[in-house]
Amino acid sequence: MTVPPTSTRPLWSDVVLVSVCGGTVDGKITAPIRGISIDTRSIGEGDLFVALKDQRDGHDFVTAAFKAGAAAALVVNTYARREGDGGLIRVEDPLRSLEDAARVARFRSDAKVVAVTGSVGKTGTKEMLRLCLGLAGKTHASEKSYNNHWGVPLTLARMPTDTEYGVFEIGMSNAGEIAQLVRMVAPDVGIITTVEPVHLAQFASVSDIAEAKAELMLGLPRDGVIILNRDNPHFDLLAMRADERQLRVVAFGTHRDCDVRMESVDLGPDDSLVTASVHGRQMRYRIGAAGRHWVMNSLAALAAIDAVGADLNTCLAALADISAPAGRGARSEIKAGGGTILLIDESYNANPASMAAALANLGALPRAQYRRRVAILGDMRELGANADTLHRGLLAFVEAADVDVVHACGPHMRALYDALPATRRGAYAATSLELSDAVRQGVASGDAVMIKGSLGTNMAPLVKLVRALGDPKV
Repeated sequence: MTVPPTSTRPLWSDVVLVSVCGGTVDGKITAPIRGISIDTRSIGEGDLFVALKDQRDGHDFVTAAFKAGAAAALVVNTYARREGDGGLIRVEDPLRSLEDAARVARFRSDAKVVAVTGSVGKTGTKEMLRLCLGLAGKTHASEKSYNNHWGVPLTLARMPTDTEYGVFEIGMSNAGEIAQLVRMVAPDVGIITTVEPVHLAQFASVSDIAEAKAELMLGLPRDGVIILNRDNPHFDLLAMRADERQLRVVAFGTHRDCDVRMESVDLGPDDSLVTASVHGRQMRYRIGAAGRHWVMNSLAALAAIDAVGADLNTCLAALADISAPAGRGARSEIKAGGGTILLIDESYNANPASMAAALANLGALPRAQYRRRVAILGDMRELGANADTLHRGLLAFVEAADVDVVHACGPHMRALYDALPATRRGAYAATSLELSDAVRQGVASGDAVMIKGSLGTNMAPLVKLVRALGDPKV
């Protein structure tokens, strides 16, 4: 598969960038800006380093950025120049100036732009679109999960002028966040993958979450397309909001009234074979990742590819190259004790919908191939007053997946652990680190092990622990 190369032109001239950011130059900018970075660990030669104040103050790393090859640095006016610093662009607020550059980058480009939000499936759908549209033309997309107040403007400001297709992931934790970001992105097409009980600590109800997701429509033009999950119980609410905005709704899912409908699917242990109808046209394709949620994401991607006018037959070949990334379902086989442990790494994050999907994937593994199905589960965060109830509700998915052993950690996951029958109950601990010994002793050759929990539950060390159970390399 050949993907068109990214642009080799300079991203910004220093004169234009300084004007756009409303800044003044201190020192000399010796080269055009070829990229934009906020992290000195990944900065490239000729990049603009933007000193943001987030978890750490980027101004502490300006000199290191120049040492790594930065062409210039965007800093606050009061920043004190240090030995080794190059050309500085001084502004009142680096984040606001980055947002200004993002808006200009969007409106100097003729790219067809897709914005993706939803309670789950945002990153997977974005990655599908990035690969698929990359076969149709020069495509620019969000890195990783750069979907927040700095990730979206950073991605936009990085977009080359000759981009043909742009794909932007937009996330939220509170009402009003999507509206601000989507107006910056100004998409032609929007996708709301689904609405689920996520971030309930910040919302009174799931309907309120649906209203917050509907903010995506505020950035679409009157003739824009909004792609909605017809199988989701909040479809009618979202469709009503779309009608109020005079948008064209494209529905996807399994419902008989869907514009993009799944007709059949063969869910294998490592991939998925799908037959879908796209506005009456039958399409067959393979997804190189296992699980029904990947299939649903692919339907949304098909709808968006069609909506931006790209050729579906050309683009769909890329879906075979999809693989679940680390922390989001990545699979690895670990040679141990004369056999193999299958590790399914779902450690990046968790909510009731993604936890149900991960358990279903574990349950889809063939019984003859694995000795036991083992789930190692940590708390799902930000679920509000109903957190214990939602954790206890996972019991039905554990039983449907016929999971043999559940190890659990976190105060809310105790509700599931206590509800488990003794035959499925493994170990429980208050934290992931306290669960380490039980996992080390309780996982063995022949097991299929799935590890999942919210990022704050810190499940990644348990992934490393299971990897370390492998036989030492000779």
